[in-house]
Amino acid sequence: MKITNRMYYLAGFATVAATIFVILAYGAYNGFEFAGADDQGANAISEIDPSYEPWWDGIWGGYELPGETESMLFALQAAIGAMIIGYVVGYFHAVDKARKGKLLSR
Repeated sequence: MKITNRMYYLAGFATVAATIFVILAYGAYNGFEFAGADDQGANAISEIDPSYEPWWDGIWGGYELPGETESMLFALQAAIGAMIIGYVVGYFHAVDKARKGKLLSR
């Protein structure tokens, strides 16, 4: 049986997926909580200096967006980033194929 690049990619993907699954399961078993960086930063600042007052309330002022809206904006940001990365990878793949095709036609 011939081992192809596709098999290496699938094996690598399976390894990464299994590793992530094990890490998340370990964290859930031990009661770890996932919190955003904003919350962790605010908690750290309040522990260091309890009298600190923020100098800016953000774009929406004191209003905090609902969790669903924050999740939607985060997912939108991730989708836009994935599209950009996919475009760049596809572009360079196409350029590489074009160069190989030109080299073979000479």
